[in-house]
Amino acid sequence: MGIFRKGLMSDFNELIIEQIPRLRRYARALVGERARADDLVQDTLERAWSRFHLWQHGSNLRAWLFTVMHNIFVNQYRSSDRGRTTAIDDTIEIAVRDGSDDAMQMRDLHRSLAQLPDDYREVILLVGVEQLTYEEASDVLRVPLGTVMSRLSRARERLHALMSGQAKTLRRVK
Repeated sequence: MGIFRKGLMSDFNELIIEQIPRLRRYARALVGERARADDLVQDTLERAWSRFHLWQHGSNLRAWLFTVMHNIFVNQYRSSDRGRTTAIDDTIEIAVRDGSDDAMQMRDLHRSLAQLPDDYREVILLVGVEQLTYEEASDVLRVPLGTVMSRLSRARERLHALMSGQAKTLRRVK
């Protein structure tokens, strides 16, 4: 490996390490429990390092890592008996005053997020929590930009209904 390649790999490692907290937060939101989320992050990091050559230097590493994680999640977790649980504990870390209505709202938000269909939850987490642009979310999820926008709109609407107690059952059309 040449000097340039070694330096690039070193930079790559540092950049990946910076993204681990975001990867853990997203993984926890996807799978709902800490141990499985840690496994998903580990699988993501393993795949990212083994496929370092596929990352284009100068491109958005965070979006690339989320794409890797999303693909692993789709391949391993959705199609297996390890499907997500509805318990989301400490997924979104927001400062909350002790004993306040905010604490109850956060608990309700966690429960409501867990009730969203995976497609809605993924887009709302990527755009709302991880602050990816619509274009980046489109790349991560490998869906058209318009699909991201419509899923996000529906996810926000459904989340609002769940939070306000006005939720109706969703009929899924495939």
